[in-house]
Amino acid sequence: MLRTAMTTPNDHQPWRTMASRFHNTGVLLLLLCNAVAAANETESSVPSECDTKFPGDCHNKAAALQLKLIAIAAILVASMLGVCLPLFSRSVPALGPDRDLFVVVKAFASGVILATGYMHVLPDSFDDLGSPCLPEDPWSKFPFTTFVAMLSAIGTLMLDSMMLTSYNKRRPKVSSATVTGHDHCAVPQLDADGKDGREAVVLRNRIIAQVLEMGIIVHSVVIGLSMGASENVCTIRPLVAALCFHQLFEGMGLGGCILQAEYGMKMRGILAFFFAVTTPLGVVLGIGLSNTYRDNSPTALIVVGLLNAASAGLLNYTAMVDLLANDFMGPKLQGSAKLQLWAYVAVLLGAGGMSLMAKWA
Repeated sequence: MLRTAMTTPNDHQPWRTMASRFHNTGVLLLLLCNAVAAANETESSVPSECDTKFPGDCHNKAAALQLKLIAIAAILVASMLGVCLPLFSRSVPALGPDRDLFVVVKAFASGVILATGYMHVLPDSFDDLGSPCLPEDPWSKFPFTTFVAMLSAIGTLMLDSMMLTSYNKRRPKVSSATVTGHDHCAVPQLDADGKDGREAVVLRNRIIAQVLEMGIIVHSVVIGLSMGASENVCTIRPLVAALCFHQLFEGMGLGGCILQAEYGMKMRGILAFFFAVTTPLGVVLGIGLSNTYRDNSPTALIVVGLLNAASAGLLNYTAMVDLLANDFMGPKLQGSAKLQLWAYVAVLLGAGGMSLMAKWA
């Protein structure tokens, strides 16, 4: 079984990369805030229906506020439960990272994350950037959503590759002279290689956990902001339940990655905290800006649409390459056709369940 903590000369590196990624996330969220601040700008070139809110029978500000307050508490609890369940799985032997059940549960959660990118975040970006409230030129003449998602996936690949390259260059080299001429020198060399290999695996898992966290944070704030700014109870009511399930299963996927990254308790707590509070924070932000923020203003549509596209590319790459391909091509699943079949079923169930939720969220 993997150890819960690991001390290496490069332990400070995850903190630097984590800080860098949260800085990048902060830049993206700053763009979102700029969209909120500019949401009341004059928009003479857009259709008149984009300037008007139609209350209808579902418009009830007081009832919507009550639902949003309930949503904040419910989503926070569901998020904490989802991300913490894998972190405390070591107390249950059957759920250890080296057990078959853990592999199946992780496959289910990976399917959830994959469907989140394809069935929730990407369609939202298509809706935003294809809105009639945006000028036809250039937004209807070029597929910005898929273009940005593609660039985001390539950027994630570059980040993964450069991080591993940087680690390999800093890794201490063992002189070839120490392993020639004496057979007993081969044993320390094998030990060193085994240690270096294990460190590389842990670093890889840490990169996956941090990249996944960044993608989740971006789209979670966007989802929360949209809910917080809405006053349509017919939309909010089913969205609360859907988001609770969404955060629960997405948290399980992230929690499994954090567990395999072998972080200490402090870093685990930081990652779990940021995941749990981002959607409720977005709801609070939306409530505070509900009188000024309009999600159909051109600036808001463009910034939110581009953020969703970038988040979708990141989530899709991470789910398919870092999680699913990494596990299915690994020795554990390749060594058991039966376990591989169960994992495929779990992926389909996770992706199918999250796809079904796209009807309400």
